[in-house]
Amino acid sequence: MDRSVYLAGVGMMPFAKPGASSPYHEMGAQAARAALEDAELAYEEVEQAYAGYVYGDSTSGQKALYQLGMTGIPIINVNNNCSTGSTALYLARQAVESGAAECVLALGFEQMSPGALGSVFTDRPTPFDAFDEVTDRLVGKPEIPLALRYFGGAGLAHMQKYGTPLEAFARIRAKASRHAANNPLALLRKEVTAQDVLDAPEIWPGVMTRLMACPPTCGAAAALLVSEAFARRHGLRTDVHIAAQAMTTDRPGTFDTSDMMRVVGYDMSRAAARKVYEHAGIGPEDLDVVELHDCFAHNELITYEALGLCPEGGADKFIREGDNTYGGKVVTNPSGGLLSKGHPLGATGLAQCFELTHQLRGSAGARQVAGARVALQHNLGLGGACVVTLYRN
Repeated sequence: MDRSVYLAGVGMMPFAKPGASSPYHEMGAQAARAALEDAELAYEEVEQAYAGYVYGDSTSGQKALYQLGMTGIPIINVNNNCSTGSTALYLARQAVESGAAECVLALGFEQMSPGALGSVFTDRPTPFDAFDEVTDRLVGKPEIPLALRYFGGAGLAHMQKYGTPLEAFARIRAKASRHAANNPLALLRKEVTAQDVLDAPEIWPGVMTRLMACPPTCGAAAALLVSEAFARRHGLRTDVHIAAQAMTTDRPGTFDTSDMMRVVGYDMSRAAARKVYEHAGIGPEDLDVVELHDCFAHNELITYEALGLCPEGGADKFIREGDNTYGGKVVTNPSGGLLSKGHPLGATGLAQCFELTHQLRGSAGARQVAGARVALQHNLGLGGACVVTLYRN
């Protein structure tokens, strides 16, 4: 990355349960307006926009952004499963870095339905055929919803390989609740203990309770990315920039290693993180704060190791010693993460961006990580894609 890309403005709407939110286009417009207001910039200055969502008709991005003005700019609609929001961010960053545009909006929104995720198009092959085949062979449990089989199976693989106790996942969920209690934009703000999590109804006996899974959520978030020259001409802030970013997709090991951790993206996460560290010239020990993809407590634990926050097999010790929270080595998911904040698929990556931008600005309020200067974002979508972004103050 030779051309600096700055976060001039970020915006986010409070996340809500399905049925309790505004329609997708209203949420998207509100988040975009909030990012523009944060930057103190008019929509007419935006040269391109990338709009991310998973469950919606084509050109939903136009439906949302036309409310801000019909300026004729390119609006590109993005769908990369749960990594959709950060994929929109990735494309916006590329546009600014390349010089194709100097002011680009990345927007993510989702209007979700209650219950577990499922296929919309049932009259054609699913992109998950290969994933399902491996999961059926390694996990079985056809009575359990698919996403739970994927990530629960990955957590079970970690338990069997390293002796990780179920309590480790419960501690992650309890930590998420403590962090979310200080986040007015989070969906679930009630604090729970690790024992509360263990005592919750079991989804998969011995592997997962209900509180270890993120809730279906509706919401929207946005970020305005600009070049240094554009920022100076318009008097915009330049205190937070993207120092490195990488996107990875699956390799053969996802399917041929008989390892559920790899089925759910461990290798993609590790490869993207390594590229980012190498490009930025730092290591995981230099991070102050991380927002990572905790769709299930099991994935947060696995991702600690994929990102190099602790050694492989060392996640339980990392958690027990409090190195994943305030006062430890690196604060993970100060927002409450997907587990407590919620997971509107298209918005998640940009909600992570919103949180880390405020952490590096020093404007995160009661959840502020003291002296935060280096932040890492990890956003994963099965099927698959992983985006890792490094921000610096």
